[in-house]
Amino acid sequence: MSKSKKEEPFDFKEAIESFLESKKAPAVAAKVVLAIIGLGGIVFVGAVAPGILKVSRGYKRSEKYSDKKIINAVYSLERRKFVKIIKRKSGKTEVKLTNKGNKRIKEFYLEFYFKSLKISKPKEWDGKWRVVIFDIPVDKNSAREAFRRKIKELGLYQFQRSVWIYPYNCEDEMLFVAEFFNVSQYLEIFIAEKMLHEKELKKHFGL
Repeated sequence: MSKSKKEEPFDFKEAIESFLESKKAPAVAAKVVLAIIGLGGIVFVGAVAPGILKVSRGYKRSEKYSDKKIINAVYSLERRKFVKIIKRKSGKTEVKLTNKGNKRIKEFYLEFYFKSLKISKPKEWDGKWRVVIFDIPVDKNSAREAFRRKIKELGLYQFQRSVWIYPYNCEDEMLFVAEFFNVSQYLEIFIAEKMLHEKELKKHFGL
C-alpha cells in the first residue's frame, strides 16, 4: 500500500472565470463585481460608472443586473473596504481589491467550488483502490461530521467509521475538502493494489 502524494487542488482564477461565465446559481451583484475585479483589477479612462459597466458587461453573470445595481455594488464594496478606487493623474481610474477584499473573494470561491465539487471518473479503472483514513479529534466533532457527509456525497464507500474507499483518483478532492474544514493534518490517503473484500467493493462501484 503506497502513500499518495498531496498537491494543491484549487485554482482561484479558473474558479472565478467559471463562476462569471455561468448563469447557474444566484449571486448578489456585489459578488459578481468582486469576482470581476478579482481577476486582476479594472483600469479605464474617464468616469467610474461607464468604465465599470463596460468591463462588467463582458461577463454573462452581469446580464441579470441593471446598470444601477452594478454601480451601487461597486460603491458598496468601496464603503466596506473590499475594493479601492484610485484616480491617477494620467486620467486613468483603477479599481482593485484591498487585502480585505482579496481574503473575502477567496472565502467565497472556496465555498462556490466546494458546493460544485465532483470527482471525475476515467473511462477505465486502473485496478487500484484509494483508501482515505482520518482521525479527527473529538473537539472538532462538527468538522469531522461535515467532512464525513461531504465525502459520502462525493461517492466514497464507508469501509469503517473513519476509513473510506474509492476506486478512482480522488486525492485532490479529498485534500480540498479536508482543507475547507481545516482538518487536513488528520487526513491520510493510501493506494492499495488489492483489498481483502474486493468482491464486495467491486459490486458496490459496479466494476
